[in-house]
Amino acid sequence: MSGPARPIAEEELHAYVDNQLDPERLPAIQRYLQEQPEVAQRVAAYSAQREALRTAFAAVAAEPIPPRLDLEGLIQQRLVRRRGVSWALAASVLLAFILGGAGGWLLHSGMVLSTDNIALLTQEAVANHVVYAADRRRPTELGAEQRDDLARWVSNRLNHRVAPPDLAADGYRYMGGRLAATPDGPAGQFMYDDAQGVRLTVFVLPMGTADSAPIQPVNVAQMDGCAWIDKGVGYVVVGKLPAAELKRIAEQVRRQFASFT
Repeated sequence: MSGPARPIAEEELHAYVDNQLDPERLPAIQRYLQEQPEVAQRVAAYSAQREALRTAFAAVAAEPIPPRLDLEGLIQQRLVRRRGVSWALAASVLLAFILGGAGGWLLHSGMVLSTDNIALLTQEAVANHVVYAADRRRPTELGAEQRDDLARWVSNRLNHRVAPPDLAADGYRYMGGRLAATPDGPAGQFMYDDAQGVRLTVFVLPMGTADSAPIQPVNVAQMDGCAWIDKGVGYVVVGKLPAAELKRIAEQVRRQFASFT
């Protein structure tokens, strides 16, 4: 007689996304996702973000690490200078490598390693933009004709009143939007396009007690945007547009969201 089923842990869902799950647990995880469509949607979003980020940073990952940043060489240099060095000192070299030179090498591509609120917010916004803006069949979950339904749905899930901004005067047609999944909880994404088919997204993510921050240009994986935080809620406008146009649209979006509160 078998015992009660083992609960599905959050770590197992992440292992499933990373293809690191114990094969014996795979059937249980698959059944769980079939029975829990909301969790399945979140896991699917994680998988899509993982692949989008893998694609976005593929060129950087393929680049060789510069010789001056070779970890083995750095440690050997320190060992030569001080015989009998402790492992703690070697570990300090590793930490310096990660936080120093290697970090600068990665940052040249636009990859942000900081734990800064704006950086984390931008990474989530860009990951969702890369996934959905490129989708030609179903870029949005609810279309433009369901604008009010989406506004209510996203507002309820974010516990914050939001609605898709009107960017028609700026030449952008509202296409629709969705409730996006992030490691920090649900977020709202609203999508627009212009007469040439260029798409931009407006991303909204509650950030708890995060300090407010003014509108600022951001870039991740060669994707430009403008981000800001207001009263614990983060906002990002993302699109391959000239910096001046992004800033103008971001100001318009900020004014409209401010009127909701």
